[in-house]
Amino acid sequence: MSRRTEDVGQLPASYRHNRPLLSGVTQAEARQPGKSPHFSVNWVAGSADVEVIDATTGKRSCGRSSRLCKHRLSARWARLHGKLSTRIPSHGDAPSLYCEAKLGARTYQSVKQQLFRAFQKAGLGTWVTKPPEQDQFLLTL
Repeated sequence: MSRRTEDVGQLPASYRHNRPLLSGVTQAEARQPGKSPHFSVNWVAGSADVEVIDATTGKRSCGRSSRLCKHRLSARWARLHGKLSTRIPSHGDAPSLYCEAKLGARTYQSVKQQLFRAFQKAGLGTWVTKPPEQDQFLLTL
């Protein structure tokens, strides 16, 4: 699997190309795919709180969003960024939209483009992108 991206090239110091050791199939019998469940479960180490998510809506049974949704994770990031920005020099105003914050991570964007080129070079096609409006929401604290 990792050979698909062998031509990814030199990466910045904070990134690395993982090459996990994958074993072959342990059973000769083919997997019998069934209908997927209509829920997913996540939990956090050190917490007894388990979150059950409706797979069709992406929300909890009470109607609230999951702690793993982009909006909640980005809000946590924005709070952390606010704490750090008082200690380190700021590079302009803090982003107000999630998509702006992602674009501001220049090294990440560069490495992502490098990976996309490696996929194309390996004949794996182009990366399928999601609709841009999915990332056009306000970063709130």
